[in-house]
Amino acid sequence: MTIQGNTPDLQRLAVSLVVPLRNEAATLGWLIESIRGQTRLPDEVVLVDGGSTDRTAAVARALTATDGRFHVLEAGAATPGQGRNVGIAAASNAWIALTDAGVSLDPNWLERLLEVAEQDPLINVVYGNFEPAVRSRFEHCASLAYVPPKQMRQGGRMRGPSIASALLRRGVWEAVDGFPDLRSAEDLIFMERVAGKGFKIGWAPTASVTWQLQPSLARTFRKFVLYSKHNVWAGRQRHWHYGVARQHCVALVLLLLGLFHSPWWLALLLLGALARVGKSIWKRREGRGLLWLLNPVQFSGVAMILLAIDLATFVGWAEAIWSRSANQPPADVKPTGSCSG
Repeated sequence: MTIQGNTPDLQRLAVSLVVPLRNEAATLGWLIESIRGQTRLPDEVVLVDGGSTDRTAAVARALTATDGRFHVLEAGAATPGQGRNVGIAAASNAWIALTDAGVSLDPNWLERLLEVAEQDPLINVVYGNFEPAVRSRFEHCASLAYVPPKQMRQGGRMRGPSIASALLRRGVWEAVDGFPDLRSAEDLIFMERVAGKGFKIGWAPTASVTWQLQPSLARTFRKFVLYSKHNVWAGRQRHWHYGVARQHCVALVLLLLGLFHSPWWLALLLLGALARVGKSIWKRREGRGLLWLLNPVQFSGVAMILLAIDLATFVGWAEAIWSRSANQPPADVKPTGSCSG
């Protein structure tokens, strides 16, 4: 499916950058600085605050007060999906760049996305790359535990697709009825709808954003509880939860066999757990060798994080089911948002 633009000069596509925000007062300066440092500046930046309980909106206005390209909107208690809908509805241009708070844009990020769009007028969506910010041993292990590995795309290896690094025609957003009004998985659902409509997609491996990981095990656990809960509310258990549940059912069977039949079953359980950790690290090795894989500190760190994520998966799942049984549907999960914003 192709949506033709009406911009006659394909060498200078006008673009609006839309970013949903919530409680990002501490990180907003990093993002805005990276926006202003772009080799190809956006023609407009729409920052949408989704009911922050800190000073996000005030900080955004203070940091951008002298720059007429920036617009700060307050959308009440908006989810990221609805925040993007509000921002895109308010945007002035036919091309929309999308990223998230908590990231920093490489200086040539927008330029690289636009280059792909300019090279082929039939392209409607361009996905760029994203990289984890690794500043500590914990973040290094976290990047090996759950950050998606790179894949070969046209133009090179990259992570993605991701809405945190994307460019699309406004008509694409309209054709799929906007983003679902959800706090988690709204980006995945949106991208699935885009793919289902058959829009032509371009890839920009050198258009990168840097994503801040959770800096501790406790914060990682809490974040994945939130992700798990909202994914269940979105009805996406088969994409995540069922696979984790199957793994732990097998582990439980092996544990029971080891306790009541033969300790050799426990050895098989241990080998399975080690294989899972090794596979996670190996998929993300990016050319590194076997000795790097077997680093015991790294291995144990990844194992600990994977176990915490599994526990968070079940805790979030239980919380989601409990809220339903108590007839307390989540206030921020609503039907799919309209592209009218």
